[in-house]
Amino acid sequence: MTPVSLRYLNYVLLCIVVLYSVLPDFMVIEMPQASKVVLVTGGAGYVGSHAVLSLLEHGYQVVVVDNFINACKAKNSPKPVSLLRVEELAGKGTTFYNVDLLNREALTEVFRKHQIECVIHFAALKAVGESCQIPLTYYQNNVSGSIILLEVMKAHNVRRFIYSSSSTVYGTPEFLPFTEAHPTGRNCTNPYGKSKYFVEEIMKDLAASDLSWSIVSLRYFNPVGAHESGQIGEDPVGIPNNLMPYIAQVATGRIASLQVFGNDYDTIDGTGVRDYIHIVDLAVGHVSALEKLLSNDALGFKVYNLGTGTGYSVLQVVKAFEEASNKTIPYKIVPRRPGDIASSYCDASLAKKELGWEAKFGLKKMCEDMWKWQSQNPKGYES
Repeated sequence: MTPVSLRYLNYVLLCIVVLYSVLPDFMVIEMPQASKVVLVTGGAGYVGSHAVLSLLEHGYQVVVVDNFINACKAKNSPKPVSLLRVEELAGKGTTFYNVDLLNREALTEVFRKHQIECVIHFAALKAVGESCQIPLTYYQNNVSGSIILLEVMKAHNVRRFIYSSSSTVYGTPEFLPFTEAHPTGRNCTNPYGKSKYFVEEIMKDLAASDLSWSIVSLRYFNPVGAHESGQIGEDPVGIPNNLMPYIAQVATGRIASLQVFGNDYDTIDGTGVRDYIHIVDLAVGHVSALEKLLSNDALGFKVYNLGTGTGYSVLQVVKAFEEASNKTIPYKIVPRRPGDIASSYCDASLAKKELGWEAKFGLKKMCEDMWKWQSQNPKGYES
Protein backbone atom coordinates (compact mmCIF):
# COMPACT_ATOMS: atom_id res chain seq x y z
CA MET A 1 0.00 0.00 0.00
CA THR A 2 1.43 3.42 -0.98
CA PRO A 3 1.88 6.26 1.57
CA VAL A 4 -0.96 8.18 -0.16
CA SER A 5 -3.35 5.26 0.09
CA LEU A 6 -2.46 4.69 3.74
CA ARG A 7 -3.07 8.35 4.62
CA TYR A 8 -6.43 8.21 2.81
CA LEU A 9 -7.48 5.07 4.69
CA ASN A 10 -6.53 6.63 8.03
CA TYR A 11 -8.55 9.73 7.11
CA VAL A 12 -11.64 7.66 6.29
CA LEU A 13 -11.38 5.71 9.55
CA LEU A 14 -11.00 8.94 11.52
CA CYS A 15 -14.12 10.39 9.87
CA ILE A 16 -16.11 7.26 10.78
CA VAL A 17 -15.01 7.43 14.41
CA VAL A 18 -15.84 11.14 14.67
CA LEU A 19 -19.23 10.68 12.99
CA TYR A 20 -20.17 7.79 15.28
CA SER A 21 -19.16 9.77 18.38
CA VAL A 22 -21.42 12.72 17.56
CA LEU A 23 -24.49 10.74 16.49
CA PRO A 24 -27.38 11.01 18.97
CA ASP A 25 -28.23 7.75 20.70
CA PHE A 26 -31.44 7.28 18.75
CA MET A 27 -29.51 7.22 15.48
CA VAL A 28 -27.04 4.53 16.51
CA ILE A 29 -27.77 1.44 14.44
CA GLU A 30 -27.64 -1.87 16.28
CA MET A 31 -26.75 -4.95 14.32
CA PRO A 32 -29.45 -7.63 14.56
CA GLN A 33 -28.58 -10.53 16.85
CA ALA A 34 -29.07 -14.15 15.87
CA SER A 35 -32.34 -15.42 17.31
CA LYS A 36 -32.19 -17.90 20.18
CA VAL A 37 -32.81 -21.60 19.49
CA VAL A 38 -35.52 -23.20 21.63
CA LEU A 39 -36.16 -26.95 21.69
CA VAL A 40 -39.82 -27.84 22.16
CA THR A 41 -40.72 -31.41 23.08
CA GLY A 42 -44.24 -32.48 22.16
CA GLY A 43 -44.42 -29.43 19.92
CA ALA A 44 -46.93 -30.99 17.52
CA GLY A 45 -49.57 -31.46 20.21
CA TYR A 46 -52.31 -29.12 21.31
CA VAL A 47 -50.47 -26.89 23.78
CA GLY A 48 -47.11 -27.40 22.10
CA SER A 49 -48.22 -26.26 18.64
CA HIS A 50 -49.73 -23.05 19.99
CA ALA A 51 -46.57 -22.39 21.98
CA VAL A 52 -44.42 -22.96 18.88
CA LEU A 53 -46.51 -20.40 17.00
CA SER A 54 -46.08 -17.86 19.80
CA LEU A 55 -42.32 -18.50 19.91
CA LEU A 56 -42.01 -17.95 16.15
CA GLU A 57 -44.06 -14.77 16.40
CA HIS A 58 -41.65 -13.52 19.06
CA GLY A 59 -38.60 -14.15 16.86
CA TYR A 60 -37.23 -17.42 18.23
CA GLN A 61 -35.88 -20.32 16.17
CA VAL A 62 -37.75 -23.48 17.10
CA VAL A 63 -36.63 -27.11 16.99
CA VAL A 64 -39.46 -29.57 17.63
CA VAL A 65 -39.27 -33.20 18.72
CA ASP A 66 -42.46 -35.25 18.78
CA ASN A 67 -43.35 -38.94 18.45
CA PHE A 68 -46.83 -38.41 16.92
CA ILE A 69 -48.74 -39.88 19.88
CA ASN A 70 -50.98 -36.80 19.92
CA ALA A 71 -50.33 -35.56 16.40
CA CYS A 72 -51.53 -36.22 12.85
CA LYS A 73 -48.98 -37.06 10.16
CA ALA A 74 -49.05 -35.02 6.96
CA LYS A 75 -49.42 -36.96 3.72
CA ASN A 76 -46.70 -35.18 1.75
CA SER A 77 -44.33 -34.07 4.50
CA PRO A 78 -42.42 -35.67 7.38
CA LYS A 79 -43.83 -32.94 9.62
CA PRO A 80 -47.15 -33.13 11.48
CA VAL A 81 -50.09 -31.26 10.00
CA SER A 82 -50.24 -28.99 13.04
CA LEU A 83 -46.68 -27.76 12.50
CA LEU A 84 -47.25 -27.14 8.79
CA ARG A 85 -50.20 -24.94 9.70
CA VAL A 86 -48.19 -23.19 12.41
CA GLU A 87 -45.47 -22.40 9.87
CA GLU A 88 -48.05 -21.04 7.46
CA LEU A 89 -49.57 -18.81 10.13
CA ALA A 90 -46.17 -17.55 11.28
CA GLY A 91 -44.60 -17.24 7.85
CA LYS A 92 -41.56 -19.02 9.31
CA GLY A 93 -40.25 -22.57 9.39
CA THR A 94 -39.34 -25.00 12.16
CA THR A 95 -36.92 -27.91 12.37
CA PHE A 96 -38.69 -31.17 13.18
CA TYR A 97 -37.49 -34.55 14.44
CA ASN A 98 -39.66 -37.64 14.91
CA VAL A 99 -38.09 -38.63 18.23
CA ASP A 100 -39.37 -40.35 21.36
CA LEU A 101 -37.78 -39.03 24.55
CA LEU A 102 -37.15 -42.59 25.71
CA ASN A 103 -34.73 -42.92 22.76
CA ARG A 104 -31.63 -41.39 24.34
CA GLU A 105 -29.43 -41.80 21.25
CA ALA A 106 -31.86 -40.05 18.90
CA LEU A 107 -32.41 -37.23 21.39
CA THR A 108 -28.67 -36.80 21.85
CA GLU A 109 -28.25 -36.41 18.09
CA VAL A 110 -30.72 -33.49 18.12
CA PHE A 111 -28.64 -31.71 20.75
CA ARG A 112 -25.47 -32.32 18.74
CA LYS A 113 -26.97 -30.61 15.70
CA HIS A 114 -28.23 -27.43 17.38
CA GLN A 115 -26.98 -24.76 19.76
CA ILE A 116 -29.98 -24.93 22.07
CA GLU A 117 -30.55 -22.12 24.59
CA CYS A 118 -33.60 -23.49 26.36
CA VAL A 119 -35.91 -26.51 26.38
CA ILE A 120 -39.69 -26.28 26.77
CA HIS A 121 -40.99 -29.72 27.73
CA PHE A 122 -44.59 -30.56 26.77
CA ALA A 123 -44.22 -34.21 25.74
CA ALA A 124 -46.37 -36.32 28.08
CA LEU A 125 -49.39 -38.55 28.30
CA LYS A 126 -52.12 -36.46 29.88
CA ALA A 127 -55.49 -38.16 30.41
CA VAL A 128 -56.50 -38.40 34.09
CA GLY A 129 -58.89 -41.33 33.66
CA GLU A 130 -56.55 -43.26 31.38
CA SER A 131 -53.68 -42.83 33.82
CA CYS A 132 -55.66 -44.75 36.43
CA GLN A 133 -55.99 -47.66 33.96
CA ILE A 134 -52.38 -47.80 32.71
CA PRO A 135 -50.24 -46.17 35.43
CA LEU A 136 -46.96 -47.86 34.46
CA THR A 137 -47.19 -46.43 30.95
CA TYR A 138 -47.70 -42.96 32.39
CA TYR A 139 -44.78 -43.22 34.78
CA GLN A 140 -42.44 -44.56 32.11
CA ASN A 141 -43.37 -41.92 29.55
CA ASN A 142 -43.80 -38.88 31.79
CA VAL A 143 -41.16 -39.52 34.45
CA SER A 144 -38.51 -41.62 32.70
CA GLY A 145 -38.77 -39.51 29.54
CA SER A 146 -38.22 -36.33 31.56
CA ILE A 147 -35.19 -37.79 33.34
CA ILE A 148 -33.57 -38.78 30.04
CA LEU A 149 -34.23 -35.31 28.64
CA LEU A 150 -32.64 -33.62 31.66
CA GLU A 151 -29.63 -35.94 31.48
CA VAL A 152 -29.09 -35.17 27.79
CA MET A 153 -29.45 -31.45 28.51
CA LYS A 154 -26.83 -31.67 31.23
CA ALA A 155 -24.43 -33.54 28.95
CA HIS A 156 -24.69 -30.71 26.41
CA ASN A 157 -24.52 -27.88 28.97
CA VAL A 158 -28.09 -26.71 28.40
CA ARG A 159 -29.37 -25.48 31.76
CA ARG A 160 -32.58 -23.55 31.01
CA PHE A 161 -35.75 -25.60 31.27
CA ILE A 162 -39.49 -24.85 31.20
CA TYR A 163 -41.72 -27.68 32.34
CA SER A 164 -45.34 -28.20 31.38
CA SER A 165 -46.79 -29.07 34.77
CA SER A 166 -50.39 -29.21 35.94
CA SER A 167 -52.77 -28.14 38.66
CA THR A 168 -53.23 -31.85 39.37
CA VAL A 169 -50.05 -31.74 41.48
CA TYR A 170 -52.14 -29.99 44.15
CA GLY A 171 -54.50 -32.95 44.46
CA THR A 172 -57.58 -32.50 46.66
CA PRO A 173 -57.73 -28.81 47.65
CA GLU A 174 -56.80 -27.90 51.20
CA PHE A 175 -57.82 -24.35 50.31
CA LEU A 176 -58.99 -22.44 47.24
CA PRO A 177 -57.92 -20.72 45.15
CA PHE A 178 -54.74 -22.72 44.72
CA THR A 179 -51.58 -20.67 45.22
CA GLU A 180 -48.07 -21.88 44.50
CA ALA A 181 -47.67 -22.36 48.26
CA HIS A 182 -50.40 -25.01 48.37
CA PRO A 183 -48.96 -28.41 49.33
CA THR A 184 -48.27 -30.73 46.41
CA GLY A 185 -48.17 -34.50 46.19
CA ARG A 186 -49.97 -35.22 49.45
CA ASN A 187 -53.40 -35.70 47.93
CA CYS A 188 -52.69 -36.42 44.26
CA THR A 189 -55.66 -38.45 43.11
CA ASN A 190 -54.34 -40.04 39.91
CA PRO A 191 -51.10 -41.29 38.31
CA TYR A 192 -51.08 -38.44 35.78
CA GLY A 193 -50.94 -35.85 38.58
CA LYS A 194 -48.42 -37.95 40.50
CA SER A 195 -46.16 -38.16 37.43
CA LYS A 196 -46.15 -34.37 37.19
CA TYR A 197 -45.44 -34.08 40.91
CA PHE A 198 -42.58 -36.60 40.73
CA VAL A 199 -40.91 -34.67 37.90
CA GLU A 200 -41.27 -31.40 39.82
CA GLU A 201 -39.51 -33.00 42.79
CA ILE A 202 -36.75 -34.28 40.51
CA MET A 203 -36.26 -30.80 39.04
CA LYS A 204 -36.26 -29.24 42.51
CA ASP A 205 -33.52 -31.62 43.65
CA LEU A 206 -31.54 -31.03 40.46
CA ALA A 207 -31.63 -27.25 40.86
CA ALA A 208 -30.60 -27.55 44.51
CA SER A 209 -27.67 -29.82 43.67
CA ASP A 210 -26.38 -27.71 40.75
CA LEU A 211 -26.87 -23.96 41.01
CA SER A 212 -26.23 -23.42 37.29
CA TRP A 213 -29.76 -24.59 36.41
CA SER A 214 -32.68 -22.24 35.73
CA ILE A 215 -35.97 -24.17 35.81
CA VAL A 216 -39.53 -22.89 35.62
CA SER A 217 -42.47 -25.22 36.20
CA LEU A 218 -45.75 -23.84 34.86
CA ARG A 219 -48.72 -25.34 36.68
CA TYR A 220 -51.57 -24.67 34.35
CA PHE A 221 -55.15 -25.46 34.78
CA ASN A 222 -57.48 -26.42 31.91
CA PRO A 223 -56.37 -25.25 28.44
CA VAL A 224 -59.26 -24.80 26.00
CA GLY A 225 -60.09 -22.93 22.82
CA ALA A 226 -58.00 -22.59 19.68
CA HIS A 227 -56.07 -20.07 17.63
CA GLU A 228 -58.47 -17.43 16.32
CA SER A 229 -57.69 -18.40 12.72
CA GLY A 230 -59.33 -21.79 13.26
CA GLN A 231 -56.28 -23.43 11.68
CA ILE A 232 -54.85 -25.10 14.79
CA GLY A 233 -56.65 -26.54 17.79
CA GLU A 234 -57.18 -29.58 19.98
CA ASP A 235 -57.45 -32.81 18.00
CA PRO A 236 -57.67 -35.71 20.46
CA VAL A 237 -57.10 -39.28 19.30
CA GLY A 238 -60.27 -41.33 19.82
CA ILE A 239 -62.90 -40.25 22.33
CA PRO A 240 -61.85 -36.94 23.94
CA ASN A 241 -60.78 -37.04 27.58
CA ASN A 242 -61.26 -33.30 28.11
CA LEU A 243 -64.54 -31.41 28.31
CA MET A 244 -64.28 -28.78 25.58
CA PRO A 245 -63.27 -31.04 22.65
CA TYR A 246 -65.93 -33.51 23.77
CA ILE A 247 -68.59 -30.78 23.63
CA ALA A 248 -67.27 -29.60 20.25
CA GLN A 249 -67.53 -33.09 18.75
CA VAL A 250 -71.09 -33.38 20.04
CA ALA A 251 -71.86 -30.07 18.36
CA THR A 252 -70.55 -31.36 15.01
CA GLY A 253 -72.40 -34.66 15.33
CA ARG A 254 -69.31 -36.88 15.69
CA ILE A 255 -70.52 -37.89 19.17
CA ALA A 256 -74.20 -38.30 20.04
CA SER A 257 -74.17 -36.70 23.49
CA LEU A 258 -71.91 -35.41 26.24
CA GLN A 259 -71.19 -37.53 29.29
CA VAL A 260 -71.19 -35.41 32.45
CA PHE A 261 -69.22 -37.27 35.11
CA GLY A 262 -71.17 -36.69 38.29
CA ASN A 263 -73.75 -34.10 39.37
CA ASP A 264 -73.46 -34.59 43.12
CA TYR A 265 -70.39 -32.47 43.84
CA ASP A 266 -70.55 -29.60 46.31
CA THR A 267 -70.62 -26.97 43.57
CA ILE A 268 -73.03 -24.43 42.10
CA ASP A 269 -74.96 -27.04 40.10
CA GLY A 270 -73.45 -30.31 41.28
CA THR A 271 -71.04 -30.66 38.35
CA GLY A 272 -67.26 -30.24 38.51
CA VAL A 273 -65.83 -26.72 38.52
CA ARG A 274 -62.57 -25.94 36.73
CA ASP A 275 -60.41 -22.94 35.88
CA TYR A 276 -60.34 -22.82 32.08
CA ILE A 277 -57.62 -20.87 30.28
CA HIS A 278 -57.51 -19.89 26.61
CA ILE A 279 -54.78 -21.80 24.80
CA VAL A 280 -53.32 -18.61 23.31
CA ASP A 281 -53.02 -17.05 26.78
CA LEU A 282 -51.25 -20.20 27.90
CA ALA A 283 -48.85 -20.13 24.94
CA VAL A 284 -47.92 -16.52 25.69
CA GLY A 285 -47.27 -17.54 29.29
CA HIS A 286 -44.51 -19.86 28.11
CA VAL A 287 -42.88 -17.04 26.16
CA SER A 288 -43.03 -14.86 29.27
CA ALA A 289 -41.32 -17.62 31.27
CA LEU A 290 -38.70 -18.03 28.56
CA GLU A 291 -37.88 -14.33 28.61
CA LYS A 292 -37.39 -14.51 32.37
CA LEU A 293 -35.03 -17.47 32.00
CA LEU A 294 -32.99 -15.80 29.27
CA SER A 295 -32.59 -12.61 31.30
CA ASN A 296 -31.49 -14.39 34.48
CA ASP A 297 -28.62 -16.76 35.20
CA ALA A 298 -28.87 -19.53 37.78
CA LEU A 299 -32.51 -18.82 38.58
CA GLY A 300 -32.92 -22.09 40.45
CA PHE A 301 -36.36 -23.71 40.57
CA LYS A 302 -39.48 -21.54 40.24
CA VAL A 303 -43.18 -22.42 39.91
CA TYR A 304 -46.08 -20.37 38.58
CA ASN A 305 -49.80 -20.97 38.22
CA LEU A 306 -51.26 -20.14 34.82
CA GLY A 307 -55.03 -19.72 34.88
CA THR A 308 -57.77 -17.09 34.98
CA GLY A 309 -58.66 -17.48 38.65
CA THR A 310 -62.31 -18.08 37.76
CA GLY A 311 -64.00 -21.46 37.98
CA TYR A 312 -66.83 -22.63 35.72
CA SER A 313 -68.97 -25.75 36.13
CA VAL A 314 -69.44 -28.33 33.39
CA LEU A 315 -73.01 -27.16 32.78
CA GLN A 316 -71.92 -23.51 32.64
CA VAL A 317 -69.41 -24.42 29.94
CA VAL A 318 -72.11 -26.36 28.05
CA LYS A 319 -74.36 -23.30 28.09
CA ALA A 320 -71.58 -20.98 26.93
CA PHE A 321 -70.69 -23.34 24.07
CA GLU A 322 -74.32 -23.57 23.00
CA GLU A 323 -74.43 -19.78 22.77
CA ALA A 324 -71.15 -19.62 20.82
CA SER A 325 -72.10 -22.36 18.35
CA ASN A 326 -75.86 -21.88 18.20
CA LYS A 327 -76.12 -25.63 18.72
CA THR A 328 -77.92 -27.68 21.34
CA ILE A 329 -75.57 -29.94 23.31
CA PRO A 330 -77.42 -33.05 24.58
CA TYR A 331 -75.85 -34.55 27.69
CA LYS A 332 -76.24 -37.47 30.08
CA ILE A 333 -75.29 -37.61 33.73
CA VAL A 334 -73.02 -40.61 34.44
CA PRO A 335 -71.06 -41.69 37.53
CA ARG A 336 -67.99 -39.77 38.64
CA ARG A 337 -64.61 -40.62 37.11
CA PRO A 338 -61.88 -42.02 39.34
CA GLY A 339 -59.47 -39.29 40.41
CA ASP A 340 -61.70 -36.28 39.75
CA ILE A 341 -62.20 -33.53 42.36
CA ALA A 342 -65.10 -31.13 42.85
CA SER A 343 -63.41 -27.77 42.22
CA SER A 344 -60.10 -26.45 40.98
CA TYR A 345 -59.18 -22.83 40.31
CA CYS A 346 -56.10 -20.78 40.93
CA ASP A 347 -54.54 -17.57 42.09
CA ALA A 348 -52.25 -16.50 39.21
CA SER A 349 -51.04 -13.25 40.77
CA LEU A 350 -47.44 -14.47 41.12
CA ALA A 351 -47.16 -14.94 37.35
CA LYS A 352 -48.45 -11.40 36.88
CA LYS A 353 -45.96 -10.02 39.41
CA GLU A 354 -42.83 -11.87 38.30
CA LEU A 355 -43.49 -12.74 34.63
CA GLY A 356 -45.65 -9.79 33.65
CA TRP A 357 -48.28 -12.26 32.43
CA GLU A 358 -52.02 -12.52 32.94
CA ALA A 359 -54.87 -14.17 31.04
CA LYS A 360 -56.77 -11.88 28.67
CA PHE A 361 -59.58 -14.04 27.31
CA GLY A 362 -62.78 -15.21 29.00
CA LEU A 363 -65.06 -18.22 28.56
CA LYS A 364 -67.00 -16.64 25.68
CA LYS A 365 -63.86 -16.21 23.57
CA MET A 366 -62.67 -19.70 24.48
CA CYS A 367 -65.91 -21.24 23.21
CA GLU A 368 -66.05 -19.08 20.08
CA ASP A 369 -62.51 -19.96 19.02
CA MET A 370 -63.00 -23.64 19.83
CA TRP A 371 -66.15 -23.72 17.71
CA LYS A 372 -64.40 -21.98 14.81
CA TRP A 373 -61.65 -24.61 14.88
CA GLN A 374 -64.07 -27.54 15.16
CA SER A 375 -66.55 -26.28 12.56
CA GLN A 376 -63.75 -25.62 10.05
CA ASN A 377 -62.10 -28.96 10.90
CA PRO A 378 -64.92 -31.35 11.85
CA LYS A 379 -62.55 -34.33 11.78
CA GLY A 380 -59.62 -32.45 13.25
CA TYR A 381 -56.41 -32.33 11.24
CA GLU A 382 -57.59 -35.23 9.10
CA SER A 383 -60.09 -32.77 7.60
